[in-house]
Amino acid sequence: MYGLIRPWLFSLDPHRAQAFALAALRLRNLFARDELERFLVGGGPADAQVRGGGGMRAASVGPAGAGAGIGAAAGAGPGVDLFGLRFPNRVGLAAGFDKNARDIDSLGRLGFGFIEVGTVTPRPQPGNPRPNLFRLPADEALINRLGFNNEGATAAARRLEARRYRGICGVNIGKNFDTPLEDAVKDYASCLRTVYGVADYVTINVSSPNTPGLRGLQDPDALRPLLLELANMREQLQAAHAKRVPLLVKLSPDLSALEVTGIARGLVELPVDGIVATNTTVSRPAGLRSPHAAETGGLSGRPLHSRSVAVLRALRAVLGANFPIVGVGGIVSPEQGVETRAAGADLLQLYTGLIYRGPALLSELLEMLEPKASP
Repeated sequence: MYGLIRPWLFSLDPHRAQAFALAALRLRNLFARDELERFLVGGGPADAQVRGGGGMRAASVGPAGAGAGIGAAAGAGPGVDLFGLRFPNRVGLAAGFDKNARDIDSLGRLGFGFIEVGTVTPRPQPGNPRPNLFRLPADEALINRLGFNNEGATAAARRLEARRYRGICGVNIGKNFDTPLEDAVKDYASCLRTVYGVADYVTINVSSPNTPGLRGLQDPDALRPLLLELANMREQLQAAHAKRVPLLVKLSPDLSALEVTGIARGLVELPVDGIVATNTTVSRPAGLRSPHAAETGGLSGRPLHSRSVAVLRALRAVLGANFPIVGVGGIVSPEQGVETRAAGADLLQLYTGLIYRGPALLSELLEMLEPKASP
């Protein structure tokens, strides 16, 4: 079905096309609600992924290992236990697709094992001027220079509180564009405080190429105090909310091998629960064919995959087998998802691949990762 409408969607401005696609998902979700209510009343598969009546989860996520069954989808495979959460499957939606947590319920019905919203900042901000999003169809890629456009952490937290979807929801947090880098910790702390009660995990985004200076926070001398401050705040919030929210760090694919090694070694010594690898790249691999290839911003999609996998392998080599890593970057085919998993990713995230392949990519990838047993 998606293959039939994709040419029409690609004839639209990228922002309009995404708005249309999300509106269609909302409509689908609305018509499906009666069916969901029957499941909620009588129990059944939908009950595992859709909230009943809003409010907080029936069981809160506690210290590592507690509350692991929350949001597990019936019939979605054996599930994955990671940083104290149970993921019904290994494939999630990356941050950036639902920046403001407006479409969690609709997106949740597609079968993701988890959804990450954001990036959110303490104050609303419009992001960079348009045009700021470009398709590269010949390369199965996107270039964006959005710049953390969002309605603010408070608005996202309100929607997260009201969501019906009971699957795992992470929140990606960042700093406002006009906050000086030396004050960035205040912005991250503000976001963490705002979303803590409604997030299952929080990703600290220090790697977007579209906020000037932000990647400087990956330097160990900046990253260590930032993470220690957020970990200290988590200890206070954990007592207030009676749950421990895992903290992850999202890294750039443009780090050198030496930088990757240094960051990985430093993170092992810090109270951090995992890494998301990687963000978009400012590099432009040779051979890009699309007219917009020279646009500034972060490149995602197929051309990113090899670099993302290289960073992932380097991280796994330093961190060992047990440190959680979420692999994201350039997965536009099921085979690339399998390669990312083989490189050491415990979980996977999709974004650009969905633009080019539609929801079928998710189902095909899940089938390859978790093939059904033969009768």
